[in-house]
Amino acid sequence: MEIKEARFVVSNTDVNKCPSPDLPEYAFIGRSNVGKSSLINRLTNKKSLAKTSGKPGKTQLINHFLINNEWYLVDLPGYGYASAPKKERVKWEQFIKRYILQRENLYCLFVLVDSRHEPQKQDLDFMEWLGISEIPFTIIFTKVDKLKPGELEKNLKRYEEKMFETWETMPGYYISSAETGKGTKEILEFIEQINITE
Repeated sequence: MEIKEARFVVSNTDVNKCPSPDLPEYAFIGRSNVGKSSLINRLTNKKSLAKTSGKPGKTQLINHFLINNEWYLVDLPGYGYASAPKKERVKWEQFIKRYILQRENLYCLFVLVDSRHEPQKQDLDFMEWLGISEIPFTIIFTKVDKLKPGELEKNLKRYEEKMFETWETMPGYYISSAETGKGTKEILEFIEQINITE
């Protein structure tokens, strides 16, 4: 798939104010500072479509972008941003969960995980909740360019072992780098394939 047009549509915290659910939707979520905005900019080939920042917690709204006038890419706030006031964190969590559970045209949720780290409880708990809630999701392991040869394979094996403690099968996943573009083609092809078949 070639992204010819990507334009911002709306930001809000109310699922009822999201665009009419008549097009396929793909949302991106992950712990703060996982590289979500950078990956979205790489996928759309636009340097500043999603706002990037070295400071975690930049995205605080549900952001809809219309891609090729055919589907929506949705940038969701990161979870687990400890520096935000508890009241803010609870508010984010509530509207994110409402969006995920109520958005009928959400075809797939991409859960971004930093490939450099050990399996994190927040990520595992969140994916378990998605499984229980029967929400279709795919993992994207980010920042693979930061790993030395051999480290990625070791980290993925560690992740699979941890997932198999509660999952019968490993959810689908992609490895990516916003820096080098690795995984971009595969992720876009995956989206295109779902759009064709649904």
